[in-house]
Amino acid sequence: MMWLDSLPPVRGKLLRDEPLGPFTWFRVGGKADVLFIPADADDLADFLKALDPAVPATVLGVGSNVIVRDGGVEGAVVRLAGRPFAGITTEGDTITAGAGALDSMVARASAKAGLGGLEFYAGIPGTVGGALTMNAGCYGAETKDILVSARGLTRSGQRVEYVVADFGYTYRHSKAPADIIWIEATYRGTPADPEAVAAKIAEITARRELTQPIREKTGGSTFKNPPGHSSWKLVDEAGWRGKLFMATGGGAMFSELHSNFIINPGDATAADIEGLGDAVRADVLAKTGVPLDWEIKRIGRPA
Repeated sequence: MMWLDSLPPVRGKLLRDEPLGPFTWFRVGGKADVLFIPADADDLADFLKALDPAVPATVLGVGSNVIVRDGGVEGAVVRLAGRPFAGITTEGDTITAGAGALDSMVARASAKAGLGGLEFYAGIPGTVGGALTMNAGCYGAETKDILVSARGLTRSGQRVEYVVADFGYTYRHSKAPADIIWIEATYRGTPADPEAVAAKIAEITARRELTQPIREKTGGSTFKNPPGHSSWKLVDEAGWRGKLFMATGGGAMFSELHSNFIINPGDATAADIEGLGDAVRADVLAKTGVPLDWEIKRIGRPA
């Protein structure tokens, strides 16, 4: 990996052979060849322009909806952390948030500004960047319903802007180029009573705590809902709720509380978690003929 000897100068942090498990909710996974935490968007743009174009660049948000494989991630892993990427501002009926801002914080900002329509973001365990990439949604609403536009950087460091129509959003999918690193998004809400918005956010938060294993080492919803089906029901009816699966480590399982959430009950490896998901997909397909598609993103090399 000759490129490691000619990394461009940066103002942020460049960490070699950095373990990525601590940056993910599952707490598993190998190392990044290089982990880059840029100081700001200009620092990121300069880095991307100078980095060998053959070197892949992978974005890691708060690691809430991702499996980092045990063999680590090739190339540069970019983590958008800190104030420059997490700021949230409001103007009139719009809210602009950095790609590193938590979705739940965007929801809370909408309550403070007296804007409705963004409450569902309180139920999404991730960041704005991830929400843009996968049209994140819950409780009957999706990112496409509230997004106005987003700004990002191409792999070559060029700035781009997309309006919502440019994303070509469908269920948990965007047609925007996968190599764009989103740095900021603007949303539009509807003027509403701040207390009513806050009450709805509190209701969503309480519902999540009752129905999802948010205190566990988990990764959010594992599978997309197939047309006409609920993934949790298919997993449950196939007998996988609470059943331990081991590949190379201590094992992983689908939560007793919600059978579309994989949890790491102790010493699981990424191979345990991904192996469980693939085993369940194969079993459900054999029993019902219904294919389950991953909602969790899997990145990196197997051990």
